[in-house]
Amino acid sequence: MGKQSNNPNQTVPAGDRAGGMMDTVRKQGMKGPAPVHLWDPPYCGEMDLLIRADGTWIHEGSPIGRPEMVRMFSNILKYENGRHYIVTPVEKIGIQVEDAPFIAVDVEICKVVIFLTNVGDDVSLDRDHRLIMAGTEENPRPYVQVRGGLLARIDRKSFYRLAEAAVPGPDGRLGIRSAGEFHELEPETWHVSPQI
Repeated sequence: MGKQSNNPNQTVPAGDRAGGMMDTVRKQGMKGPAPVHLWDPPYCGEMDLLIRADGTWIHEGSPIGRPEMVRMFSNILKYENGRHYIVTPVEKIGIQVEDAPFIAVDVEICKVVIFLTNVGDDVSLDRDHRLIMAGTEENPRPYVQVRGGLLARIDRKSFYRLAEAAVPGPDGRLGIRSAGEFHELEPETWHVSPQI
């Protein structure tokens, strides 16, 4: 499956690595997110894979043009110790993420607020999938927790729709109710980084 490395500065030949990882995922017969939280394989180096802030996945300097490949990689993505990895049961490879790995590109606002991500995941805003307001009051950067520490940045149109539906909370700050929880759009403190 290509040369392995325990050096975080060394890049693993990504062509071989990507093909091998796809074979592993196909053999596992996975549909939807894999149980990466149960997997603790050895670190095998870095892959030349970057997820840009605009949601574009760049492999070896070129955008990945096949949505099914982006979806496959997104299903085996893991956030651990402040880093993002592509993980299979037998290997863990570091990748770069400019902001959040996903973007919430649409939202349905009912009793449960449901986000749709750019890779096809539905995320219900609830106790386990919180709204995180990062940035500053002048330049807010809203996120929703997807799974296992992975975040989706909420796109502008979806955030505006949340703001239009906002109601005052117990302390008067605006937020949105979903699944019996109140999620603040005006947090008491702002987080510069979305990962907390």
